[in-house]
Amino acid sequence: MSPTWEQFPARGCLSRAGEDKGEAPRCLLQCHGVSLQLLGFFKGMSFPIASIAVVNSVLFGVYSNTLLLLTATSHQERRAQPPSYMHIFLAGCTGGFLQAYCLAPFDLIKVRLQNQTEPVAQPGSTPPQYQGPVHCAASIFREEGYRGLFRGAWALMLRDTPTMGIYFITYEGLCHQYTPEGQNPSSATVLVAGGFAGIASWVAATPLDVIKSRMQMDGLRRRVYQGVLDCMVSSVRQEGLGVFFRGVTINSARAFPVNAVTFLSYEYLLRWWG
Repeated sequence: MSPTWEQFPARGCLSRAGEDKGEAPRCLLQCHGVSLQLLGFFKGMSFPIASIAVVNSVLFGVYSNTLLLLTATSHQERRAQPPSYMHIFLAGCTGGFLQAYCLAPFDLIKVRLQNQTEPVAQPGSTPPQYQGPVHCAASIFREEGYRGLFRGAWALMLRDTPTMGIYFITYEGLCHQYTPEGQNPSSATVLVAGGFAGIASWVAATPLDVIKSRMQMDGLRRRVYQGVLDCMVSSVRQEGLGVFFRGVTINSARAFPVNAVTFLSYEYLLRWWG
């Protein structure tokens, strides 16, 4: 049996508008409310999307150039003469440190927008504190000063500096393990190695990611923490050690496909540029 017009809530409301003038607006508002709830999953996405190219360019550019400086070998030559894991780790840490400095303001705005619980402004309702990424950045700068845009930056640097070392060691190690000597890794190897590198880095990063997010939200209404160490101690005292691994599952599930594609793009761009 084919579905009828009335089986679709919004359409059914419109068809009965003549019979019950109050029903159509009520149903339409309900459908609109569902749409707004779904859009809530995408809060704060515009800034990360706009900044991801810049941030990844800094990370991979600094990593490649630091490794070149440490080993005096090009990307293609490193397949025949693999660098030591110490060199890979140091290059990754350097890239992670500088990436964190560039990422800090973008990440702060993303976290503030994602934690904004007020609904999108409607007639008669209280408007949300931030109208969008640009308004959020301007408000933070006005209310908290230039340093406010870098709130949580130390936690971000502590998170990204060692974990980017782990990130690149995992990737290079897996590629070296499953690639014949002197050859470039296959696309499948790159995808799997990149995915597991993402998971390894996020498992290591999650404890400080929790602290970083709390530091970034601190000061939104009133200051709660005196610094990174105070935030860590207070969190453990109130919620136990398990607090440091909140979100590790969803972070790992997201990390595999994202970093698999990231490393595949990285490898093909390097080969294309020679």
